[in-house]
Amino acid sequence: MLRFAAALCLACSAPVAAAPFQSARTLDGAAFNPADHVTIVHYWATWCAPCRVEMPILDAYYRKHHGQGLDVIAVSIDQGVSTGKLKDATARFAFPVARVDDVKMPRRDIPSAIPVNRVYDRSGRLVFQSKADGRSTIDMATLERVVTPLLVHR
Repeated sequence: MLRFAAALCLACSAPVAAAPFQSARTLDGAAFNPADHVTIVHYWATWCAPCRVEMPILDAYYRKHHGQGLDVIAVSIDQGVSTGKLKDATARFAFPVARVDDVKMPRRDIPSAIPVNRVYDRSGRLVFQSKADGRSTIDMATLERVVTPLLVHR
């Protein structure tokens, strides 16, 4: 019984997922490195209305908490959309943007419905994922409840 409990405890402490991705390059060509930061990865597309609702919320949260070790990256799953159009769509936001093709990650990790927000703690462990139903959006209260406690623990 004790061995079972120890094994169960070990399984509970194992990471749910590795870091958000192996590497990413933003639209500006810069490398995105979320090491030692709490990271929100926002999967979106220019044609996604719920994504456009979330992005100003994510931007406000990012601007408020970036100095506390928060990183946000918006990963566009658009195909055939110019870099100029992506930059125009995101110009008012402070967080970086990348194309999904410029993010080195297993293709199985790309959501099939968007928007999706994944939150990773400082060790790269997935701690939250929003519903991938194509309708649900994240709000400031959820960000404060899920992400803010991760920022205060260094």
